[in-house]
This record gives sequence, structure tokens and C-alpha cells, in this order.
Amino acid sequence: MTPQPQPKPDNGPGVALTEKEPPCISSSPTTTTTTSTTTRRASSDEEKQDAAGGDDGPPAGEKDKERWNHPRTNIRRLGACFYSFIIMGANDAAYGPLIPSLQEYYHLSYIIISLAFLSPFVGYTAAAFLNNAVHTRLGRRGVAVVASCAHLAAYAVVAARPPYPVLVMAFAIAGFGNGVADAAWNAFVGNLESANELLGLLHGLYGVGAVISPLVASAIVEKAGLPWYTFYYVMIGLAGLELAIATVCFWTATAEEYRESVAASSDSSASASGGLREVLLQMPAARVAWLCAVFLLGYVGAEVALGGWIVEFMIKVRHGPAFESGITATGFWLGLTVGRFVLGFITPRIGEKLAIIIYLVLSIAFELVFWLVPHFVASAVAVALVGFFIGPLFPSVIIVMSKLLPVHLHVSAIGFAAAFGGSGAAILPFGVGAIAQAKGVQVLQPVIVALFAALLLVWCALPRIGRKKD
Repeated sequence: MTPQPQPKPDNGPGVALTEKEPPCISSSPTTTTTTSTTTRRASSDEEKQDAAGGDDGPPAGEKDKERWNHPRTNIRRLGACFYSFIIMGANDAAYGPLIPSLQEYYHLSYIIISLAFLSPFVGYTAAAFLNNAVHTRLGRRGVAVVASCAHLAAYAVVAARPPYPVLVMAFAIAGFGNGVADAAWNAFVGNLESANELLGLLHGLYGVGAVISPLVASAIVEKAGLPWYTFYYVMIGLAGLELAIATVCFWTATAEEYRESVAASSDSSASASGGLREVLLQMPAARVAWLCAVFLLGYVGAEVALGGWIVEFMIKVRHGPAFESGITATGFWLGLTVGRFVLGFITPRIGEKLAIIIYLVLSIAFELVFWLVPHFVASAVAVALVGFFIGPLFPSVIIVMSKLLPVHLHVSAIGFAAAFGGSGAAILPFGVGAIAQAKGVQVLQPVIVALFAALLLVWCALPRIGRKKD
């Protein structure tokens, strides 16, 4: 049969064209009805996929993330965070080299001198529970002023050589400043694009402060022969500069700006409050928040206990000279710093879950070398490698929390975990000191090995971590 010609469409006036595709310019000479229908169906499917957050698009809250250089104010704010972390590292690493001097000056036992480690726990705990309130009422500007003033006040009191109970209270104030800044700046940087790299730099600069601090303290006490409190004259100057820099850089970061940024980044179907109650009590967010907080508690405690008691261990157990033993502490903090800079770029390429497992296993191996090989140089090299492999643990936890939790909970959850974890800098070094009083400082090594093993178990208990889509 001869095919019947298709009737031409009537394009005369008064005829609706609602069921037909409008004419368009394309490289194809003709467009059939079948192609047009298929195109409409595919376009509709793509629109639905985009609306649902398809696989090829960024996840909710990800595409609107601020960058380190956009808006432009983030450049100087990030710089202020970097400098604040240098101060925090210098603060935490100074205890170790100064322990022998404090013990001699105040004529105290190990367990009493360990209160210098325990007292910041009060400050860190207060920061953990007040962080969200400080943000919502004072904004990041208030955080900058409060943290810097706490540092400045604490160092001024310590430099005045007060009675030991007052010294302990001053260290608690410094702990509060560290807790507020630690929580706030981790949350701020963790919510920027390229957070893995930026957090690696942030915590690497904490390590820079921790490397410089023992060097300066040891040089002041051992080489220059000056009293231990001279070191805190230096810290007063650094804290005063921190107050000026942080206040200027975050001056426009008001409470209103903070509340608006949280509301803008929150899913409309979720509660935008992001309060601590929701983080700690409502599943599944509570599981992630508590596991990460406990992990950071153990990690920070192991880091500060190891860094704080290395000098005493190398003097009493390895029979090393005082200055060389102080350099060993510097080697540990230097290894930690290099690890954060280097491994921070490797970790996202193999995945945070597997990477941290590998780092912890290697840390346990080198800690066993530090413990079981009775040689000064071998111990110094081993402890530096321990620092290298535990370096990226803290920033990796912040990244994991940003992946596992909704955007509107990031500030409260990361802030709580960072501040709560910072309490480990007080609790565990004090525990080591208490045990050392009864059994000797050589108990440091088995305690650290046990802590690393416990961290491995806690890390494996976290939910499966998906790949982050940038």
C-alpha cells in the first residue's frame, strides 16, 4: 500500500499550540514529534532530580558554602583564626618544659603539680556548654574578645608569680579561652569550602605554636638562666596582639550575622535552632556528637599528656640532659605539625575512616618503640613519628562531623566536641601525673598505648562515612 501523506498542521489563527514544542534553533534540521516528547520527558526528569538533590549536584547546604576568600572578609578572619591557634598551641605545649621549674619553685609533688593540667578542665567544660550561647548572643566578635581576654588575663596572673592555688585558677581561665576559641574557629573553618585542607593548615599552625613554645621556654630557663615566669611575659605580648587582631577581623561578625548565617544554611524541613540539647539528646545526631567528643577527649588528652611529660620521662627514665630532653618535646610537636600539613592532603584521597585507622595503628607501633627501646635517640625519633601520625586526627574528626550531621547542627556539634575534647588536655595529663606519683613517670608509655587502642575502637564505632561532594 502507498503510505498516506500526513496532514499538515493548521497553523492558522485561533489554533492553540499548547501541546507542541515551540520552534527553536538547533543544529538538527528537523525535529520529530517523538524526539520532542522524549526531550520533554528527559527535561522533566532532570528537573525532578535537581530538585531532589541528584547525584551530580552538590548536597544540601554544600553549594552555598563560603570560601576562604569569598566574601573578602573571610581572608582576614581566617588569618585571625590561624594566629589564635598558634597561641593555643603555645599555651598547651608550655606546661611540659616548665614542670620541673614549677615543681622546684613551689616545692610540690607530681600529683599536686599535675593540677596545672587538671585546672583547665573547668574552663573547657564551661566553654563546651556556653559556646552556643556566646555565639547567638555576642556573635563571633564576642567570641574573639572573650577568648583573647581570657588568655591575656590568665598570663598576666601567672607572670605575677601568685600562690599555687591562684596559679591553678589562672590556668583554668586560660583553659576557658582555649575552649571558646577552639570550638568557634573549628566550626567556622570546618564549614568553608576545602575544609580538609584549611583545617589541616589551622591545626598545623597549632603545632607551630606548640613547636616554638618549648624551645622558647627551654631557652629562657635552661640557657638564659631566667626564672620560669619570664616565659609568660612573652605570652602576655602574644595574647595582647591576639586581642587586637581578632577583634578587628571579627568586628562586623555580630550575633545577628551569625543567626542569619545559621538560618540561611539550614534545611527548611529541619529545626534551625541547632541547640546543644538537639545535638546531645536527639538521635542519630547524638550518636555522632558523643562518639566524636569522646574520641577528641582521648586524642587531645593523649597528645597533651605525651607532649607534657616527655621532658620528665627523658630526664628521669632515659637519663638525658635537661636541654636535650626539652628538644625532644619540640621534636614531638614538630612531627605533629608536619603530619597535619602533609597528611591533611592525603587523608581525603583514601577516605577519613580508613586513613585514621592506619594512622592509629602506626602510632601504636612507634609508641611501642618509644616505650621498649631504652635509647635516648631512638626514643626521640620514635616520639616524633608518633606526633606525625596523630597530627591529622583532630581535623579529620571535624570533617567527619560535617559529613555525618546536617548543616544546622554543625556549629553546636563541632563546638561541643572540640571544647569537650579539649577537656582531655586537663584530665589525662593529671591522671598520668597521679599515677607517676605512685609508680614513676615510666607509666606514661603504657597509658598512651592503651589510649591509642581505645581511640581505635571508638573510631570504628562511628557510622559509615560517605564520600563528600564538593
